[in-house]
Amino acid sequence: MTAPTGEIYRIDWLPGTDILHGTCHCGREHTAQDPIEMWEWMLAHPQGHEPHGHEPQGTSS
Repeated sequence: MTAPTGEIYRIDWLPGTDILHGTCHCGREHTAQDPIEMWEWMLAHPQGHEPHGHEPQGTSS
């Protein structure tokens, strides 16, 4: 699926299971059995994060 901004989201089905594996345009990954849960994560996930590998610098806990 390509979002209106040109970002690519990918959902793969893991053969032999009921598991879906999603990859966001930033490289973050998520697994779920429920397709609705997966799409909700995909559509909500890009809000407020940097692409994979670009951790914000600041205070550490």
